[in-house]
Amino acid sequence: MIRRLKYNEIDFEKYSQCLESSIQRKYSATKRFLDISSDKKWELLVYKDYEAVMPVPYVYKSGVKIVHNPMLCQQLGVFSKEDNIELNELFLSFLEKKYLIRIYTFNEFNQFKTSLKSKNNFLIFPDQYEKVYSKYSPKRKRKLRLDEHVLSNSEIKEINFNQAESFIRGNLLGADKEEDTELFVLIFKNMFEAGCLKFSAFYLNKRIINIIVTYFDDFTVALLGTFNDKESVKLSGASVLIDNCIKENIQTKIFDFEGSDLPNVEEFFRGFRPELRPYHMIDYSKKDILKKWLSLKFIMKR
Repeated sequence: MIRRLKYNEIDFEKYSQCLESSIQRKYSATKRFLDISSDKKWELLVYKDYEAVMPVPYVYKSGVKIVHNPMLCQQLGVFSKEDNIELNELFLSFLEKKYLIRIYTFNEFNQFKTSLKSKNNFLIFPDQYEKVYSKYSPKRKRKLRLDEHVLSNSEIKEINFNQAESFIRGNLLGADKEEDTELFVLIFKNMFEAGCLKFSAFYLNKRIINIIVTYFDDFTVALLGTFNDKESVKLSGASVLIDNCIKENIQTKIFDFEGSDLPNVEEFFRGFRPELRPYHMIDYSKKDILKKWLSLKFIMKR
């Protein structure tokens, strides 16, 4: 019932139709987002005639194909007109049997009988900005009230990739290796050139002290990155930029904070009083992957 299709075998028109009509629709599963974030290294699991789909991105490590969510791609999973636990279990079982998996994340709507790990995400759903702002925490509202000196010497500008690149490189936290930084920057560059990414900068005294990076489509604005000058963090430029983005878009689009594994970042997001939307994931250690790979090689030799 479930078929595994390589990238060049996918009917992208049917895939897009299934995704856009699904109850779980996520911008991160669109062809454009996946093509850029994974460099077109993804396959597709299909139920019947695209009644349900599940994109599966991968990387190669020492020549071995391993399932791994791409950088900046938070949620994938099963997409269908109704979320069906039994169907989700079929996809999960197929994934586990057919692939070596490092990390794969499902979307917030996918429910399972199998016990899986979960992570937090935060969303603000479309509404009048005044209603959204009224729910902000008292602390967040205080942070948005800039003092007179900052207010008179600051401005918000939308800038291009070339203007943003050096600041992002100099203030990128959480990238373990130099190649991670290069990949972050390359994905930002490619998305900007594809016309789906914006860089918003907070200037103080004509100098950038904060940048937020947002991905846009017809239904969602996703916060893909927040970059802050370490000497100016207390000036709340990031809060101002996020609030401004919410103000400009929240009437018609979901604002997706993209969650965080860092407690201080999660606390920062919670100040905007978004809705908590946990999602499930599976992950395996390198040791687990090696064991499974060796067992698969043994079975193939028999």
